[in-house]
Amino acid sequence: MVELKSYYSGEQAMENLVTVEHLTYKYQQNDERPALSDVSLNIEKGSWTAIVGRNGSGKSTLARCIDGLLDFKQGVIKVGGIELTNDSVWQVRDQIGMIFQNPDNQFVGATVEDDVAFGMENKNIDTETMHKTVNQVLEQVRMTEFKTHQPDQLSGGQKQRVAIAGVLAVAPDLIILDESTSMLDPEGRVEILSLIKELHQQKGLTVISITHDVNEATLADHVIVLNNSVIAGEGTPESVFTNHKLMNLTGLEPPFTERLKWSLEAKGLNHFDHQLMSEKGMVDNLWQLRSKK
Repeated sequence: MVELKSYYSGEQAMENLVTVEHLTYKYQQNDERPALSDVSLNIEKGSWTAIVGRNGSGKSTLARCIDGLLDFKQGVIKVGGIELTNDSVWQVRDQIGMIFQNPDNQFVGATVEDDVAFGMENKNIDTETMHKTVNQVLEQVRMTEFKTHQPDQLSGGQKQRVAIAGVLAVAPDLIILDESTSMLDPEGRVEILSLIKELHQQKGLTVISITHDVNEATLADHVIVLNNSVIAGEGTPESVFTNHKLMNLTGLEPPFTERLKWSLEAKGLNHFDHQLMSEKGMVDNLWQLRSKK
């Protein structure tokens, strides 16, 4: 594994909400290569962790193992201090809200408000509390005006907002986004990521985002890179996406600003900040370099 600066190092270490120890998973026992091989990691409470990698690297398999959707035989997973077993799987799932790639696969209600209320109905929450909570979470995701709409009347981004509202309604400790923006157009993707960032900051939610989009991953506190079923490296977005060796090893495409910086450096322009830059930061840096000429 490529050693990088870790978000978890130093005196500010926090409580781990999720711990994965030596997890190995095969879809078929005779598979030559496991989908996950001896994976160990920690997810701090209140953090946003992006798990990135190319297709087939094991990202979604890891998410499904943490949520108890896959019955792994090797390794240990703990969520909120509870070890995930066949006996404890529902206790673990009560702590997790999962948002999948295709929101159509998650709708069960005839209307938006019915769908948001579904998880609370399963927990036998009283009707008054349910109505109050539905209104609150729809307001949080800015979907109040669509309360009585049918799901098929919504855009992709609006459907994901409703899926997020349904998760918020049952107040999980952890939200897992499993490629949940990959089917959206650029505007919808920005909209959903902005919402998740806002909820993460305001409510202190712990977020795991499974993605192959490095631009999405730059929003996280911590990035874990999976490659060929193992963790190839992890650290802050800056330490991960400015690491040439790791990017080349995993075949990930760095953010646009980092690729531009590398191209300019290859042409002899070597006066850039070594931190990962936003597009605005790159423009400002280029103007500063130009003004020095």
